[in-house]
Amino acid sequence: MHNIKAVIFDMDGTLIDSMQVWRKVDNDFLHSRGLEVPIDLFENLPAGNSFIQTAQYFKDRFSLPDSPESIMQEWTKMVSHHYETDIKLKSGARELIVALKDRGIKIGLGTSNSLELARKVLSHNAIWHYFQCAITGDLDLKGKPYPDIYLLAAKSLQEKPENCLVVEDTLTGVQAGKAAGMKVFAVYDEDSYPYHSMMKEIVDGFYPDFHILATELFRLRK
Repeated sequence: MHNIKAVIFDMDGTLIDSMQVWRKVDNDFLHSRGLEVPIDLFENLPAGNSFIQTAQYFKDRFSLPDSPESIMQEWTKMVSHHYETDIKLKSGARELIVALKDRGIKIGLGTSNSLELARKVLSHNAIWHYFQCAITGDLDLKGKPYPDIYLLAAKSLQEKPENCLVVEDTLTGVQAGKAAGMKVFAVYDEDSYPYHSMMKEIVDGFYPDFHILATELFRLRK
């Protein structure tokens, strides 16, 4: 880990506690159209889980008349207030980011969410200015588990993939980081619990919280 020059963070479920908000969006969005939420809703996304691709997936799977753009707009409207006011960082996330900045390590964002929502929630939590790039799921890229988001983040940070560490919370996220040729740490999020055993087989480290992750990261960089 001594060669790590950049850390690229996922956002939802990693930096911020937001997954339950999105589960409610799934329910409310489908229920408003008279549809039930299937148990396997996200088991087989065909092309990746970016904001754009997920909207297209909902349109196709549920035969919706809505355009992907209008679906994204509706989702954004449903969560904007939460992202601006009450979604918080996970414990230790801010301290880790400040410590990385102080050590001259580049900091990037690689999220399936939109740039608008990323800017809102990270500005609300006063860390947006630490990020030297933000690669988001409303760009024309394949989403996770494909490596495109993380490869573009490394390019934007002007670092080789092998010099980057990805911090994630989902199976598709860690798969994306590994496919990009990067080191990958995972941090616990309850929403991904069913996949933790598979994640642990892939990642370079799996941690219960950011405090322990940070301690291990800086120990390994010595």
